[in-house]
Amino acid sequence: MIKTTLPRAATKSVRGPLLRGLVLCVAMTGPVWASDTVTGTKTVPHSTHQSEKNPNSFLKFFIGRSQKTAKTKSFEYSKSWLASQKPASGDDQWACLSEALYFEARGESVKGQFAVAEVILNRVESAKYPNSVCGVIKQGTGKKYQCQFTYTCDGKKELYNEASARKSTQKIAAALLSGAVPRSLTKGATHYHTKAVKPSWSKKFPRVAAIGVHYFYRQPGAGTNKS
Repeated sequence: MIKTTLPRAATKSVRGPLLRGLVLCVAMTGPVWASDTVTGTKTVPHSTHQSEKNPNSFLKFFIGRSQKTAKTKSFEYSKSWLASQKPASGDDQWACLSEALYFEARGESVKGQFAVAEVILNRVESAKYPNSVCGVIKQGTGKKYQCQFTYTCDGKKELYNEASARKSTQKIAAALLSGAVPRSLTKGATHYHTKAVKPSWSKKFPRVAAIGVHYFYRQPGAGTNKS
């Protein structure tokens, strides 16, 4: 949290263009827009009367907005962003999600892997599916090719032969489960398939996204809230 009164050294570092802009805003009448010197975007209106009473409150708001914008901009669906993240670890749900991403989508782009993960988490939130990540992934497992995720019922042993891909899927799983990355790619999709096939349900469900080698669909009535 930024203190109300900035230390002398910190004040000197922002006293130039930032405080000149502050003085200009205070001098104006009526609500004003504070221009973000970091991003060039506009923030919310700020009362000149509040700024006159406590200029530091305006400065605190201004800096906080800049930091928030910078944090949002730091994320991107890229290999370089993943490489910059610390090695991930977690509980059983994290282990299930990272495993599914490795065996279902490791050949996809980073964006495509995030999209597949979104589908799994969207199902967790739907009343039509199990209410845990592991439950969703293992649904139907036990009967060959009768499961929801093929790798869990194809009769083949799961072997991790690509260390780099495994680390990446672990980071993706951690980023989504922690909420560090928003689920904004698939618009609540509950199903997906590769572009090489055309399952029967693809004719019934509305397609909501096409990312990499996959098409994504939202099952009507699946919703995203459980009672």
